[in-house]
Amino acid sequence: MAGAESMSESSAIDPNSASLEFIESLYADYRRNPQSVSAEWRAWFEEQERKEGRPGPARLGPSFRPRSIFNPRSGNGSVVDHASRLLSEEVVLQDRVDQLIRAYRVRGHLIARLDPLGLPREPQPELEPDYYDLTEADLDRPFSSRSIMGAPDVLTLREILERLRQTYCRSIGVQFMHIDDLYVKNWLLARMEGTQNRLSLSRDEQIRILRKLTDAATFEEFIQKKYLGAKRFSLEGSESLIPLLDLAIEKAGSQGVEQIVIGMAHRGRLNVLANIIGKRPSRIFHEFDDPDPGLLLGRGDVKYHLGYSADHRTSRGDRVHLSLCFNPSHLEFVNPVAQGRVRAKQDRMGDIERRRGLCLLIHGDAAFSGEGIVQETLNMSGLAGYTVGGTVHVIVNNQIGFTTSPEEARSTRYCSSVGRMLQVPVFHVNGEDPEAVAQVVDLALEFRETFQRDVIIDMWGYRRYGHNEGDEPSFTQPVMYRVIRQHKSVREGYLEHLEELGGITPEEAERIALESRERLEQELSAARSPLYKPKSEARRGVWARYVGGGEDNAPELDDSGLPRRRIAELMEALTRIPEDFTLHPKLERLMQARREMGRGERPFDWSAAEALAMASLAASGQRVRLSGQDCGRGTFSQRHAILHDYETGGRYVPLQHVAPEQAPVEIINSPLSEVGVLGFDYGYSLDWPDGLIAWEAQFGDFVNVAQVIIDQFLVSAEDKWNRLSGLVMLLPHGFEGQGPEHSSARLERFLELAAEDNIQVAQPSTPAQFFHLLRRQVLRAWRKPLIVMTPKSLLRHKRCISTIEEFERGSFSRILPDALSGQRKVPVRRVLLCSGKIYYDLLERREKLGREDVAILRLEQLYPLRDRELGRALEPYPDRVPVYWVQEEPENMGAWRTLRVRFGDRLFGRQPFHGITRKASASPATGSMASHVYEQEEILHKAFA
Repeated sequence: MAGAESMSESSAIDPNSASLEFIESLYADYRRNPQSVSAEWRAWFEEQERKEGRPGPARLGPSFRPRSIFNPRSGNGSVVDHASRLLSEEVVLQDRVDQLIRAYRVRGHLIARLDPLGLPREPQPELEPDYYDLTEADLDRPFSSRSIMGAPDVLTLREILERLRQTYCRSIGVQFMHIDDLYVKNWLLARMEGTQNRLSLSRDEQIRILRKLTDAATFEEFIQKKYLGAKRFSLEGSESLIPLLDLAIEKAGSQGVEQIVIGMAHRGRLNVLANIIGKRPSRIFHEFDDPDPGLLLGRGDVKYHLGYSADHRTSRGDRVHLSLCFNPSHLEFVNPVAQGRVRAKQDRMGDIERRRGLCLLIHGDAAFSGEGIVQETLNMSGLAGYTVGGTVHVIVNNQIGFTTSPEEARSTRYCSSVGRMLQVPVFHVNGEDPEAVAQVVDLALEFRETFQRDVIIDMWGYRRYGHNEGDEPSFTQPVMYRVIRQHKSVREGYLEHLEELGGITPEEAERIALESRERLEQELSAARSPLYKPKSEARRGVWARYVGGGEDNAPELDDSGLPRRRIAELMEALTRIPEDFTLHPKLERLMQARREMGRGERPFDWSAAEALAMASLAASGQRVRLSGQDCGRGTFSQRHAILHDYETGGRYVPLQHVAPEQAPVEIINSPLSEVGVLGFDYGYSLDWPDGLIAWEAQFGDFVNVAQVIIDQFLVSAEDKWNRLSGLVMLLPHGFEGQGPEHSSARLERFLELAAEDNIQVAQPSTPAQFFHLLRRQVLRAWRKPLIVMTPKSLLRHKRCISTIEEFERGSFSRILPDALSGQRKVPVRRVLLCSGKIYYDLLERREKLGREDVAILRLEQLYPLRDRELGRALEPYPDRVPVYWVQEEPENMGAWRTLRVRFGDRLFGRQPFHGITRKASASPATGSMASHVYEQEEILHKAFA
């Protein structure tokens, strides 16, 4: 009844003023409409009016307030007692009904008809009236339904139950009551309960859904017949994904979305490519036929890993660019890559509100609950440096992994449960009810646009075949597959539904199917024509001016220096602090030192050189994005790119204030994640080639947490998918006695992955070299990932410095010659080749020993390494002078084995070639400082023996 849900049982029993106010409210309802109150209250009010001699109830205005006939001062104690008893019973019953309403909101999804196979779900006692001592007699009793959004004020319990079951237990089940924000919760309640979770579709919209289902089913059947036994990772059993995506794109287009990036695994990918993205089926069929065995020798990828992009026009004329990401079989790792791409597209459009680009991720049920990258990606969704304004997650729930059942695969009821870490709804929907799917998509896109949060759709289906078409699923799921074999398709079920409604005739439906089949036959004929040639994919748009392939494809950058005046201006800007900003006292000296560096009064250290490189790029219009754990300050307290006000804690980023018309600079402290953040930044680099996009590891040792992104994307994407990236990875590396987890960025692994000029691997040894390396990466047209072994102790090493003249001219040198070249008075009897920090140890030992007969050369770029460059560097030294590669790493790590395999035991047939290393080891470094010092001394001793 009206107001009953706000009354407590204790206040109702005592006939005080609150009880009287409630009774008078009921009486007012009764006077307006006797049917609005229960029969018992109605009879009682009639009796009281008869005793008072009042006329019967009439339609009265909203301001009606009756004179009290229940005043206890009247001495009518029996009236008050009786009213109190009625009130107590009414409030208790209403409270039970309200508990039942809440239970449906919280637990209604547990009995929703989600499984298209109809397998039974556990009954839920909390969703039955008798759990709350509501009886059969109460079903037709009226109760207040004001707490149900969009419902009449009063409904019988039977009507309330029907409304709740329609909303929460039909083909849609929703988990949303974990959301703390009441406004968000009420927003969802209004849109679900107000419509009973149904979307009113026109006949045209229903026919569109049928067409998409027909296209999806026909495509799968066509390939099954024409390419019997070929792997295609069929979508059959979950064909509603196609109308789901179609509806999502339509809705997004109407909301002003211009770019959609889709990430998905292999299941259903070919169907999505053909029926959503716009890839011609003839091209897909040509890939199945694979007529030219010499075309892709050693490169390319299987057809169900390939991506595609195209412009799409919605039914109302909105233009939306669709991009389906290339991705490997490593499930879910494409997620942060896709989100990074969306972020870059939004930034390029100036979409600071994150509304014109949309990320849509399609997951498998086993992968969503099983792969940790899902959690990492969800965690980034609300972080300022990584948000894309909400991602739409669609789980294609086959209710099975490869052969693994849900009870073997997860500890949660739903595969989507990890998604509840966010304050977002999870919509579970039966994929065999396309109109329920349409409602969920519409609501999900509205939620995403309104709140700019992720949203999760768990679409239940099944997998008609095994993991692939050659697999026998009944070996492990015999019961499930007996049901599946007898189960009709989604299209057949929806067609029957439309025919029952009179929305379509069998003849119309057959014509739709025939058109779909004929279109595929025409595409197959085109693919098998002798004249057919797949369209070449030239780089377009922002990638038009960049090249990949061999390093010789792009001219070398001869000069990456800056005029001295410009250096001074930039360093001054980097040290200019706002008047109302209180700098940390310990940073005053740092700022003063950098000002002196800019004036040429002091040599540059590493962090100043890096800041100058970034500032120079931003000032000339190239965006800078640096992301990583603690990268604002720097792991070793060296960078201080983000300054914090000593009094207020406010932030100031000098790099964002170096020039009036500069490009944006983002310095982003990342979450404690390697694989997710590296994937995101890699994705960003795919759509932002014209800037410095960098990821920094806290220590280089931790980069192996992100090995999947490195192996499956970074180093192989050009070979597999013809996709370029200019991502920079900064990996602190060096043996300094900090133990096996804080010494090595695993240089050897990157060198093992290096081939066909796919990446660049460098270990610069001076600040100026690092400056020129970063500028070269952005200014030349050759786009390859750059892996930099960055220093730790060298950040403050007294000899690891560069004069201002070294920044004014020249460019990055792949090999640095011996510092004594042209100065020594004795012949060279030994050449030491090295890279990185060990150079300074060798230099100091040479000076200590007075060994001018030893030359020390530095390999600053370890890959690509050109024979001609190394040969030229060794030309000054006689043929039989031995060359030793000296490294801090164990013999089975670092660069030694790569170099030995490449050059053998004689360099260019001239000079003997040997290695000086730590002993081969299963672990990179010792945990004992004393042992470290002993081992380092042993290396130096051998180098000068």
